[in-house]
Amino acid sequence: MGCAKNLIDSELLYKQLDSNHYKISFDPAGIKGIDTVVINTCGFIGAAKQESIDTILSYTDAKTRGDLKHVFVMGCLSERYREQLRTDIPEVDAFYGVNELKLIVRDLGATYNKHLLGERKISTPAHYAYLKIAEGCDRKCSFCAIPGIRGKHRSRPMAEILSEARFLADSGVKELIVISQDTTYYGLDLYKRRKIANLLEQLSEIKNIEWIRLHYAFPDKFPPELLELIKSNPRICNYIDIPLQHISDRILNSMRRGISSAKSRRLIESIRQKVPEIFLRSSFILGYPGETVKEFRELMEFVAETRFDRLGVFTYSHEEGTHAFSKKDSVSSAIKQARADELMMLQEQISLEKNKMKEGQTLKVLIDRYENGYFIARSEGDSPEIDNEILIAAAPGLLKTGTFIQATVTLAESFDLYAQPAVLHDT
Repeated sequence: MGCAKNLIDSELLYKQLDSNHYKISFDPAGIKGIDTVVINTCGFIGAAKQESIDTILSYTDAKTRGDLKHVFVMGCLSERYREQLRTDIPEVDAFYGVNELKLIVRDLGATYNKHLLGERKISTPAHYAYLKIAEGCDRKCSFCAIPGIRGKHRSRPMAEILSEARFLADSGVKELIVISQDTTYYGLDLYKRRKIANLLEQLSEIKNIEWIRLHYAFPDKFPPELLELIKSNPRICNYIDIPLQHISDRILNSMRRGISSAKSRRLIESIRQKVPEIFLRSSFILGYPGETVKEFRELMEFVAETRFDRLGVFTYSHEEGTHAFSKKDSVSSAIKQARADELMMLQEQISLEKNKMKEGQTLKVLIDRYENGYFIARSEGDSPEIDNEILIAAAPGLLKTGTFIQATVTLAESFDLYAQPAVLHDT
């Protein structure tokens, strides 16, 4: 459950168990034939916590009925609320934090294999994979519980990351999605300077990797050399996810983001000047404590002016253990949701206008799957599951999942494009 960082943790566990000859299913449709369930939980915000708890309870109910023998819980929720969970849900066999992979493997009756360092059994389609380059976070953002769950920022050694990337490439992966809580911070702890650009450049030299996509680039002290690399290196996608969270100076200061409205605006302007073809994604939090109508309107105007290519919108979640928890959660749930809905309506119109400009264009796309009569693909401007998709009408045998093709856009909708295959380009 939760983010791609959790997914990677699950994939590492999967590989360990697979090496012990366990029969494993990822997110099974049912529990018939399964005797043990391991739930990797999210504990970031209220809605995610509730989803994790509901999932745990559904499986402990099955255990009580005799349909399961064991239920184990790991991940962020377990790290954050382990003792409370033990008291409230005693039917769970054991709870584990975010750094207890060896212990989980042992308690499942398996042997932890050290030689599998960096090897995973990916659960995504075989042609793309997430690549986690660091753990934890040193930022002090007032709304965020992650440092309390995952600890301080810890960059992985570059050689270790490159070894894992080569393993993924040899396994058939063509697109790497680079993630951590703060990707642009990479290297400061190990190498005393930011080395994200150097890391991406070395990743781009790995054979068979055609796309490298960067997520979670923190706006404060953004490394300018990164833009030169994106512009000059064809394997680095013209895409960057840079969560701004707000644009009001008062809110940004209260959020402890370390960046002002003016600096945020200059950063966006600089990115677009240096990489004109960039697809820019951001995210914003609505209903932060004390957010006024005026501050919300300021954010709306900023989004209307900036016209992000992709946008994520979240309502503020009042989380214990964070700096903002001492503030009154003053914006009602109804107002938070109304503001989020209004911002997404604006973004829907912006996205439609931008998509309409693509009608008639031929794009390089990567085919993810076949579904309901269409091959579902993405351009370099789209990350899987969160961004736009391109629906290509073609006979099942004509195209192949996991290949790059040229596709001509025939029709644009707000968040989807329809296209026809042009020249095949199987890599």
